[in-house]
Amino acid sequence: MMPYEPGPYDIVLEAATVLTVNETNPVIEDGLIGVKGDRIALLAPRKSAPISVQSRRRIRLEGRVITPGFVNIHTHMILTMVRGVAEDMGFAPAYTPGVPHGHDVNPEQARALAQLGALEAMLFGSTLINDTYVHADVITGAMAELGLRVISCGRIHDADFSKVADGIWTHDPAIGDRTLQAALDLKSKWHGKENGRIGVQLAAHAPDTCSVRLLRQVAAASCAHQLRVNTHLAQSRSEVERIKQRDGKTPVELLEETGLLNDWLTAAHCLFLTPKDIVRAGQAGITVAHIPKGNATGGTMAQTGPLRRAGARLGLGTDNMHADMIEVMRWGLAIGRIQEEKVSDFWQPRHVLRMATLSGAEAIGLDREIGSLAVGKKADLVILDFRRPHLTPCINPMGNLVHTAQGRDVEMVLVDGRIVVENGRATLVDEEEIRRKADRAAAELWEEARRGH
Repeated sequence: MMPYEPGPYDIVLEAATVLTVNETNPVIEDGLIGVKGDRIALLAPRKSAPISVQSRRRIRLEGRVITPGFVNIHTHMILTMVRGVAEDMGFAPAYTPGVPHGHDVNPEQARALAQLGALEAMLFGSTLINDTYVHADVITGAMAELGLRVISCGRIHDADFSKVADGIWTHDPAIGDRTLQAALDLKSKWHGKENGRIGVQLAAHAPDTCSVRLLRQVAAASCAHQLRVNTHLAQSRSEVERIKQRDGKTPVELLEETGLLNDWLTAAHCLFLTPKDIVRAGQAGITVAHIPKGNATGGTMAQTGPLRRAGARLGLGTDNMHADMIEVMRWGLAIGRIQEEKVSDFWQPRHVLRMATLSGAEAIGLDREIGSLAVGKKADLVILDFRRPHLTPCINPMGNLVHTAQGRDVEMVLVDGRIVVENGRATLVDEEEIRRKADRAAAELWEEARRGH
């Protein structure tokens, strides 16, 4: 039996199948999990558990599967405002005319939309979201109110986004200084708060929206304040061409020159990389925030096999307009196999489950605390109801999870040992109020966008 901390426990979960994401014991049938405070204090098969397991609350979970909480390493929750529309317009909303943009959103609208996106993510099993966009000073605490972990930052840039959608590119140092300082102010206010549930990264928006000067400032701030960095990288052919014309380099070469290409960098998309770029990224040990569904919807795919083989870490993110990490796992597995042109041991369900959990935790720097289930780690858990036709029979629970499960199968979510979703409903907030406010905010923003064009 695994080492354990004696009870009594606050919560005991019993009789479920446990997918631990640990290589030594990946699957525990008929498992028993004891939660004490914010930690896992007992994890074992029931048959080898201590004779007496006392707890304040005992929950029997026959027919359920427990996984670590999903770690969604790249999101823009406010962009729930363009779901169902922007997916069919060809590129990111920030660059697309005729839709609401970040600079159009006021603080009240930002709060409403961010809470909606965070609620969706949590109901679908994400216990941590790494979110960047606008009004981070307002939305960081608002998203954390739901009970999940939030890594946040406003987008750092010196391009004038009010002109970018119209094809006008100007870099203003004052914008860069202001957005970088706002990120550092956010760190002072929120980093490490709520029992460590809130954190800050430096979100350098993209190589083409940040000047060389600003990228170097972000690299210096990362070292000085010990903050990791996330960015969009090679997310479009136009970005690659713009950097080539502006700096005579590829975006990867630019980040290497400015001191950002390292193992503290999480780079989203990485779609248009040269073979040399892939080698550089792998040798630097960056994390690629792989967005398989979002990218495929736009007709693109990251070169996942070469990136993995080169040494890059792959984590998963939902990006815009939806927040179902189970669906993202499925797309990630399918795209990997399409690129390999075969089914092999290189792409199996265990790989994408790790990408959705422990690899994401490693990218955030929290792998000693979350991302897998083990005694002593934080009690961040997702419980899925497998007593459903599309999950029956369950010969291989990991296979069923990745191939046929959905975010809507999530029954319960724990973060820091606290139940934040029970019976498929949030426990700390009013879901209907969040939905009403977000719907109203989106309607206002779309009305304004249509008037402007």
